[in-house]
Amino acid sequence: MLRIDSHHHIWDIRVRPQTWMQGDEVKLISRTILMNELEPELEKAKIDYTVIVQTVATVDETPEFLDLSLSHPKICAVVGWLDLESDDIRPELEKYLSHPGGKNLVSIRDLAQDKEDPNWLLRDNVVKNIHRIGEAGLTFDILTRPPQLAAAVEMVKKSPNNSFVLDHISKPYMAKGEMQPWADQISEIASYENVVVKVSGLFTEANWSDWSQETFRPYLDHVLNSFSPSRMMFGSDWPVCLLAATYTDTINLMEEFTKNFTKSEQESFWAGTAKRAYKLKV
Repeated sequence: MLRIDSHHHIWDIRVRPQTWMQGDEVKLISRTILMNELEPELEKAKIDYTVIVQTVATVDETPEFLDLSLSHPKICAVVGWLDLESDDIRPELEKYLSHPGGKNLVSIRDLAQDKEDPNWLLRDNVVKNIHRIGEAGLTFDILTRPPQLAAAVEMVKKSPNNSFVLDHISKPYMAKGEMQPWADQISEIASYENVVVKVSGLFTEANWSDWSQETFRPYLDHVLNSFSPSRMMFGSDWPVCLLAATYTDTINLMEEFTKNFTKSEQESFWAGTAKRAYKLKV
């Protein structure tokens, strides 16, 4: 069965600081981390391909990932970054698409979770540019926490011709054991068929040093009931996950979660949803 890790990162802090990594609690990953560290984990987990995802708000990073997608046999796709507050993203987007690796650009993401305005996703320029991403045939990755999820729902309502991937199940507050209002908002956003969800980033939303597989069960069950396996995809969020868990831990959690899925549901979860949402040619 084909397996795709639909969400991982790498960074070279000699080239570009990762300004979001501040404080001793993230010291473990506050260093250069490249594909050579991920490769043995992919082999052990029988992951066939990966999708590499942007981490910083700069147009310089995405072309580097497009270069890497041409040279690394595991990387089949790139989720890049554009400034959605700009008047028109199309000139920068065209630069990406005309890059030799432009065919591997499958989606754009901006960091709504970090914006002070919880309704940032509803700003006029942001919505217009999200529509332009869809017009270019690309998906948009939604990165939100619960405070921004209501705006994400409204943005999706305004964007019936777009295709969306909701990253990290929108980061519920698992360390606090909170389900609401996240659960109701997940149900609402799942009602739009042009949205799929990325089951990723779970461990760092729980208590990093005190979690078990049962910690995640109510959240996973709710996502499953809301979206169904045909609209869910696996992502590791490596190396961010290393703050709380190993790559093997992420695989073990997902294998336990999906053990009662049918064969076709397993195929969707591990590869099919990612292939459809990102139009992957693998």
